[in-house]
Amino acid sequence: MGLTRKQLSLVVLVVQNSTLVLMMRYSRIVQKAGQPMYIASSAVFLAEILKILACLAVMWHQQESFGRFIGVVRDEILGRPRDTALMLIPSGLYALQNNLLYVALSNLEAATFQVTYQMKILSTAIFSVVLLGRSLNRDKWLALVLLMIGVTMVQSQSMSGSNNNTSTAPAHAQSPFIGLLAVITSCISSGFAGCYFEKILKTSDTSMWVRNIQLGISGAFFSLLGMLVYDMQPLREGGMLQGYDWLTWVVVANQALGGLLVAIVVKYADSILKGFATSLSIIVSGVISFYLFNFQPTLPFMLGAIIVMVASYLYGIDFSKHLRGPIKPH
Repeated sequence: MGLTRKQLSLVVLVVQNSTLVLMMRYSRIVQKAGQPMYIASSAVFLAEILKILACLAVMWHQQESFGRFIGVVRDEILGRPRDTALMLIPSGLYALQNNLLYVALSNLEAATFQVTYQMKILSTAIFSVVLLGRSLNRDKWLALVLLMIGVTMVQSQSMSGSNNNTSTAPAHAQSPFIGLLAVITSCISSGFAGCYFEKILKTSDTSMWVRNIQLGISGAFFSLLGMLVYDMQPLREGGMLQGYDWLTWVVVANQALGGLLVAIVVKYADSILKGFATSLSIIVSGVISFYLFNFQPTLPFMLGAIIVMVASYLYGIDFSKHLRGPIKPH
């Protein structure tokens, strides 16, 4: 018996959320003897390039002929520089966010990151009120308060240094405080960029693939700029692909293609399913971190993680609909 679309959506969301975090964490703390650490900014840049190529491939397939494909690229992308310019703000923030993910996972356990990163729910909620004019009911604000309590409890373990006991020697000294700052900044940029992007999408009928290419072009520009400004010295010494192995390329592909895959399946996933996927991802990351990284969760971490999972679930539920129930015909 095959999976339904909702079940498939759940599997895709859980696998993508868990594997990206775990593989990125592993790639940042494990090095082969004599092999330099890869430059994180180069991975972000290559992910943007790969995303653009993937979107172009899908558009080519949709148009069914090379001539029509070239026409769409010319009219929808090259012929609309103003639309691409509108993507500068969200793409710049997404580029910042993607770079900060590497910083965070170089300094935090995968499970700790996975829980703390749910603060993007809070930042997205605040920016949706400010930018999109939405209003949040009492239940959602309660869920956001629970979210902050849970994240604070989880971070108490990280700050105490009790989770730095990894079985694999880190490539550099880890700083939970820097990791936390990276996650918070990433959540803020993600929340603002997401709401800004949603506002643009609501005022346009441009296809998702064209918008992602426009995002990718601007994102690649900002990623390249950041790489040249902050990592020029290591680039000169070892080149852009120094330290790359098969795992690095998998991380790059996951970051580029995983997001597109989620964008495709997310239309089949309601808010409850997405909250459930978040909870499963946290559990999967925690279990694998326990075996792979010798992660030892404390009682406050486990209680905090449960509170965050409950808060994520509660935030996605519209209690008013559930209390009213289905309307029965007379």
